[in-house]
Amino acid sequence: MERRSKRYLRNPYSSQDSRSSLRTLAVVTAISAVLCFSLYNYHYSNTTLDHETHKISSLRSTESFNPDNHDSNKVSYSDAPTIAYAVSLTSCEETPSLIDGAAVLLHSIHMSSIRNPLSSSKYDYRMYAIVHNSATACRPILEKIGYTVQQVDVPVPVADIQGDFLRENVPQNGCCGELEFIKLWAYTLVEHPFVVHLDLDTVVLKPMDELFDAAIRGDTRHVSAVMWPQEHHLLGSGIEEEEEKEGGTHQEKPIHAFFTRDYNMRSAGKKPVGVQGGFLVIRPSMQVFEEFQDIIRKGDYRQGGGWGGKGYGPFYGSMTFQGIIPYYYDELHPGTAIELNRCVYNQMADNPRDKRTVNDVVSGKCRDGREDCEDCRERNIEDVVTAHFTLCQKPWHCLPHDQDMLQHRLCRKLFGEWYRIRADLERPNVPDDLVVGEGGFQADHFRGFCKGPGKKGYIPLKIE
Repeated sequence: MERRSKRYLRNPYSSQDSRSSLRTLAVVTAISAVLCFSLYNYHYSNTTLDHETHKISSLRSTESFNPDNHDSNKVSYSDAPTIAYAVSLTSCEETPSLIDGAAVLLHSIHMSSIRNPLSSSKYDYRMYAIVHNSATACRPILEKIGYTVQQVDVPVPVADIQGDFLRENVPQNGCCGELEFIKLWAYTLVEHPFVVHLDLDTVVLKPMDELFDAAIRGDTRHVSAVMWPQEHHLLGSGIEEEEEKEGGTHQEKPIHAFFTRDYNMRSAGKKPVGVQGGFLVIRPSMQVFEEFQDIIRKGDYRQGGGWGGKGYGPFYGSMTFQGIIPYYYDELHPGTAIELNRCVYNQMADNPRDKRTVNDVVSGKCRDGREDCEDCRERNIEDVVTAHFTLCQKPWHCLPHDQDMLQHRLCRKLFGEWYRIRADLERPNVPDDLVVGEGGFQADHFRGFCKGPGKKGYIPLKIE
């Protein structure tokens, strides 16, 4: 495999002189098609600038946008609806989990957007970081990478929670206590038609257009990765058929969210099940955000009964994001959210059964309650839209995953995708057989970014 020395990474999403760049854009767009490749490089290197200069047009609503009539090859990305992609930070430590995770995630979204000529997407993007006030030290590096930073406090102070049990226990719940609620600020990004909230240890491998299109149409029949397709076989989830006295009519109920569930946090077949907190697609709404504030302020989370006493808890993170989201969409607003197949969206290479897999032989009951269930570890990687590095561990740990075992085979492929995107970030359009970094540990797989196994073997990004 060919090797090239590693370079410092310039931020490809910012510009030094916006007025000069705009003049250049006007000239470039008038040039013939032979310069299309150069035009792409120009747009790519000025992503942050373009988001600002096209703010009015590209952040428009989708009311006049018909996904069925839109050809991404014929319409400028400045005319496309802009999807907000957001991450949340509750603490600040400038490590690869922040810098490299944030940079590679952003680039993966860029590669799956209309800004990439090789992508089939019809949608533009804008990156946000929702940062708690205690983590403001991370603001400069995030802005340098290309994120718009939203500095926030928790939606409801713990002292204002009326329910005694929630008020006294939420600070110790889940990974981050009440700070996990800052993810709900994603609902306030109302200048965008949709918001995709992801964890920093995720990566986007394919466009999510089918979700945005389905929400615009109000019909999920064309979404290939619905978790429970039998529930949507007539009109698609979000549409209810209402037979009236004279003739039948179809009453549409808008689709407000897509998520995956974390069946690993529940005993096999036990319901309700919490959402997996690393992936959520929503329609932003101040009204919905304020409703969440009211729910938290009331604090009706019961010991042994969870939110509203309806069983949304106890499980990991049930007092915060993982529990309040399904309580809202399953119990308070049923029929407005879609559970997606976690083998395609938010793929974590998890065991779908409650017993160990030995020598690739699965055993035990399906955690989702079915008699037979798909094993996400056997999914073709070409089907995966987003991946979440939880059970596989983090790509920047340089774990080879070279055992010939069910989980390790997929984890190795997912790691390979993350390093492919990192290589393209440092050298756009880099061939797949090129080693970009200087590390010698399995260089063909890690693309030269690992000098040995483990965290200490990782060669981090260097951002000027």
